[in-house]
Amino acid sequence: MSSARKYDHLFKIVIAGDQGVGKSNLLLRYTRDTFQQDSKPTVGVEFAIKCVEIEGKRIESQIWDTAGQERYRAIASLYYRQAVGALLVYDITNFESFENLPLWLTEIRTHGKDDIVVGLLGNKLDLRHIRAVTTAEGQQFASENNLLFLETSSLDAHNVELAFEDMIYQVYKVHGRDEPEQTIPMKSEPASGSKCCNI
Repeated sequence: MSSARKYDHLFKIVIAGDQGVGKSNLLLRYTRDTFQQDSKPTVGVEFAIKCVEIEGKRIESQIWDTAGQERYRAIASLYYRQAVGALLVYDITNFESFENLPLWLTEIRTHGKDDIVVGLLGNKLDLRHIRAVTTAEGQQFASENNLLFLETSSLDAHNVELAFEDMIYQVYKVHGRDEPEQTIPMKSEPASGSKCCNI
């Protein structure tokens, strides 16, 4: 490993799902511990960087937030390339976002690495009183497709850190013996406030 590198492993992780399911706020909550009540739809792709330590190894994760709108679908698929992890997100109050999961999962597994680790997040748990998708339905889809599963809330931070760090750990278990790789070069500035956390 080059002495210039400040990490032992570099992982590319993407967040995918329909528009409005809360992907950007999940990323903001995990990387900056903030929440934007009036967040605007992601245009194209944004990313942030997070560093954690696992078993004495410094892990740098590039986490890519992909746009959910149909018109950006072709562009977003380019960013799945070389991804070793993916978080597939639906809104527990929006059954259509749950019904669309197979389409997103197909794209992830088509364009990501063959052994990509995929987690399923049922987001907006703070709105559980008006949920349209039961926990059991989410668990069943995850089980049938061999996915990690959690329900989260980016508003109150419930399970957000656990979801990301479990994903990173599972990716490390699969790819931890790989040599560090460079991911797709950045073609835009990181999302506002993106950073690599000091350990």
